[in-house]
Amino acid sequence: MPPPSHIRPEPLISSPITRRTVLKAGGTLLLSVFAPMSAMAAQILAVRVWPADDYTRVTLENDSILKATHFIVKDPERLVVDIEGLELNPTLKGLVAKIQSNDPYIKQVRVGQNRPHVVRLVFDLKEEVRPQLFTLPPAGAYNHRLIFDLYPVQEPDLIAQMIEKGDWSSDPNKPLMSDTHTPPPALPLPESGKPPLVVVIPGVPATPAVPAMRPDLRPEQRPEARRQPGQKVVRMITVTLDPGHGGEDPGASGSRGSREKDVVLAIAKRLKAKLELLPNMRVMLTRDADFFVPLGMRVEKARKVQADLFVSIHADAFVQPTARGSSVFALSEKGASSSAARWLADKENQADLIGGVNMGNHDRQLASVLLDLSTTAQINDSMKLGAAVLREIGGINRLHKGSVEQAGFAVLKAPDIPSILIETAFISNPEEEAKLTDNGYQDQMADAIVTGIKNYFAKNPPLAKSRMT
Repeated sequence: MPPPSHIRPEPLISSPITRRTVLKAGGTLLLSVFAPMSAMAAQILAVRVWPADDYTRVTLENDSILKATHFIVKDPERLVVDIEGLELNPTLKGLVAKIQSNDPYIKQVRVGQNRPHVVRLVFDLKEEVRPQLFTLPPAGAYNHRLIFDLYPVQEPDLIAQMIEKGDWSSDPNKPLMSDTHTPPPALPLPESGKPPLVVVIPGVPATPAVPAMRPDLRPEQRPEARRQPGQKVVRMITVTLDPGHGGEDPGASGSRGSREKDVVLAIAKRLKAKLELLPNMRVMLTRDADFFVPLGMRVEKARKVQADLFVSIHADAFVQPTARGSSVFALSEKGASSSAARWLADKENQADLIGGVNMGNHDRQLASVLLDLSTTAQINDSMKLGAAVLREIGGINRLHKGSVEQAGFAVLKAPDIPSILIETAFISNPEEEAKLTDNGYQDQMADAIVTGIKNYFAKNPPLAKSRMT
């Protein structure tokens, strides 16, 4: 056994203690503490996939901001995403099982550790896509999010989609629910010798409408359809139904776990089916599944199909579970009609923050134009529609307020479409939550809205199409 070595003790600090010495020592200590922390990989907290015909969204929720790059590989189509500062964990591996067979764009995904601190995702695609990758800061109940949105290369034709998914009658003589009126005889030709445009309104005898003149066309340029003498021209009435929230944005929730996005989608689907039983009535849903649609896109969809009405469907919530009743809202240009209406509009307008909008691709100009173009005429028509619907809803549920309220709801700002937002009930109220999830109440609510819409058109028949494009 070798003799122990003799170590001559040395002072820990051989030089005089100075302020600089202390700062250097402190800096060294800080580096030693934070170096391991910076080397620690970010943690994936949750993965979610929202497939839809409009687009498929993949969400990676994490505890810090992630940096990602992506590129497309052809033959076959693949999207490759490299995420830096990340180590593979079971949550991320679970993304593989999240891909559904009916996803319109993703066939499958492969996940692997490409190199130290870099995870690679390879999405095998069913068709060519336009990917958008962006990050979202913490919002609502969510932490940091890395978003992959996969859009089709060609934007879908919304009118064609509506026709494909619709189930409506074009028989103007078909009885309307309880209506039994007899269609009037054909109208005589006017002096010009040309037949009038006849708009067939659900529940109302056919009446001639004055064609709207396009200001950008001279009289000799205005298009005229070729019709046989005495022929009636039937114009379809288009209603856009907007189930609020969806996808990343669950909306309000009840004490029993009911989510607003699910309840309002169920009501909207019932309402669509009932409206399409009426002759010459077709309906487009801004979303027909569980995915998020930005507020501005909801308005844009309605304008693309030249909707005659826009009805947004929601289920209210408040901090006190005793709040109850149904409400109907229209747009206001001059501020909210009450503090409660202002509070609700502010809350609903935050949907884009929670649902997640790619601000780098967000059409801010569109939002500005819609705001500027909102007209008094649109608001007046919206108030009439809201009053007609509110009267019918009052027959099946207590009203939170007996008149149509107004506030600056972003989703009601289509300048040329009468638009209302219906709060069907308070999902935060246990009794009304039970109603909202009841099939019978959902049917009653849908019937009430249908009757309100019919009554509105009975007094406010639509004219020929004349939309801004």
